[in-house]
Amino acid sequence: MAKRKFKTEVNQLLQLIIHSLYSHKEIFLRELISNASDALDKLKHLTLTDANFKNLNFDPRIDISFDENKKTLTVSDTGIGMSKDDLVEHISTIARSGTKSFLDQLSGDRKKDSNLIGQFGVGFYSSFMVADKVEIISKKAGEDTASKWVSDGQGEYDLSDTERDPPGTTITLFLNDNGKEYAYKWSIENIIKKYSNHIPFPIFLHYEDTTFEGKGDKKEEKKEQKADQVNEASALWKRSKQDLKEEDYNEFYKTISHDQEDPLLYTHTQAEGTLDYTTLFYIPKKAPIDMYRADYRPGVKLYVKRVFITDDEKELMPSYLRFIRGIIDAEDLPLNVSREILQQNVVLEKIKSSSVKKILSELKKLSRDNEKYAAFYKEYGRPLKEGLYQDFANKETLSELVRFKSTKTEGYTSFSEYVERMKEDQKAIYFITGEKEDNLRNSPLLEMYLKKDIEVLILDDEIDEIVIPAYGRYKDHELKAVNRSDAAEDLKTEEDKKEEKELKPLIERIKKVLGEDVKDVKASTRLSDSPSCVVVDEKDPTIQMQEMLRQMGQDNIPEIKPILEINPTHPIVKKLEEIKDDNAFEEISRLLLEQALLIEGVEIKNPANFVKRINSMMQKAL
Repeated sequence: MAKRKFKTEVNQLLQLIIHSLYSHKEIFLRELISNASDALDKLKHLTLTDANFKNLNFDPRIDISFDENKKTLTVSDTGIGMSKDDLVEHISTIARSGTKSFLDQLSGDRKKDSNLIGQFGVGFYSSFMVADKVEIISKKAGEDTASKWVSDGQGEYDLSDTERDPPGTTITLFLNDNGKEYAYKWSIENIIKKYSNHIPFPIFLHYEDTTFEGKGDKKEEKKEQKADQVNEASALWKRSKQDLKEEDYNEFYKTISHDQEDPLLYTHTQAEGTLDYTTLFYIPKKAPIDMYRADYRPGVKLYVKRVFITDDEKELMPSYLRFIRGIIDAEDLPLNVSREILQQNVVLEKIKSSSVKKILSELKKLSRDNEKYAAFYKEYGRPLKEGLYQDFANKETLSELVRFKSTKTEGYTSFSEYVERMKEDQKAIYFITGEKEDNLRNSPLLEMYLKKDIEVLILDDEIDEIVIPAYGRYKDHELKAVNRSDAAEDLKTEEDKKEEKELKPLIERIKKVLGEDVKDVKASTRLSDSPSCVVVDEKDPTIQMQEMLRQMGQDNIPEIKPILEINPTHPIVKKLEEIKDDNAFEEISRLLLEQALLIEGVEIKNPANFVKRINSMMQKAL
């Protein structure tokens, strides 16, 4: 029996689980039972859909036994089992997206790490919180050989061939001092009833029952081996909502999600009529750690008539709702439905459409509670904006759910709240996009809007650059970016137009000296305190969008030149009109452009020349 080493990530995770989840140590049994249930689900599906397994003598059950003297606890199932390769891949390696970034987030703070580990899902590894040694004997359905895996969780494991009949997995924990309390009937029974009552397969607890027969001196002790079914063994989502308590829903969520916290929200639908189906969806309090990875794991399981079909199908929910956890159980799908059929199935598409509407409806109700919705939005605001971009059918509902920072309010505001505060003669909703909130709030582009008491939405999330211009209009109100050249046109006064006309000779002169570095030079109606700002043409991508495209690897983006706007009333601009010296005029014109670019977070082409110009101006001033 050769020793093998765990992958580095397993070692790290084991140590973190042992030290960070100690106060939740009883969840190890919930995790083992949940894994056993998944294994039974998978084999049940095969026996109903695959000819190779239809004659298998399948008796789905989970058996739990213990030995008080030896301090052992054993969890056994008759599920699909694992081969030797499966044991290496699923037990000895964490082949999961985001593992390294997840481990990097852990701080050593037990409370915070406990929540993070809950999001990741601890599964089998939680056994080492209560055991000095763990032994797995498993035989995969359809294979002849069983395998034995043994480890003390200290970095190495043994793997060898053994025997087992029938298929399935038996896990034996050799309990340490932290876990010795779990070698007793009452503690095991309490945990099963608390966490696993809803598991849809029977869980049998094996124990030795002691009774006494006879009377007085003739009383004899009689020991008998018994096995009681401890759980109800009914699919929780199929039970009547009236029979379920919040505690039932919460414990079921923890089993399917491996989370330690209660969910933020759940919704249970039992539909009958044209389509018969049941759904039970949850929103976790914390966003899944792989939410922004292309290879994220979907969180919704598909059942047909209570038979598990898949938990690896991203088509069950639109990608912007990838944080949803839960169950879809359809009555009108074939059991042997393939992935290709799933992606084109009319019945499933209708269930999906109704489910999305139901989830968004629940979020709309949640949004009435500002505090709770703020907690939700902090975790899931960005995916909702993706939905605004992707989901045309639910665009109107999503437009009521997205939130933004604003020049008028603390925290977040909605489009509808913005419209309620709009000035009487205001037609458009104004917004500014960019990287940092502080920079945007202090941008010269806002000066005129602040002066006229016009609210501007502060969009500092990079996804806003794509989503909001594509969305375009909220009800009757056009959305206008203040960093585009046309945004202030409808706010021009007759005085503005007069100043613009008077400034034309100066503008032509500035255009000439700046040449190819700008697309145009204009008199600004949006500035009050600053001498200049840069905007982009209404048809060009913004400066931030150009940078985002470069980060995405698009190096062949044509150079988009900015439009320089100058403030007709600013003392520097007024003085500029009087300068006869061509060199001095060019230096100041370039400084007006360069400082405007810097304020917008744009890297100027030649910083050395910029510094020279600044030094020259300071020298003259002194």
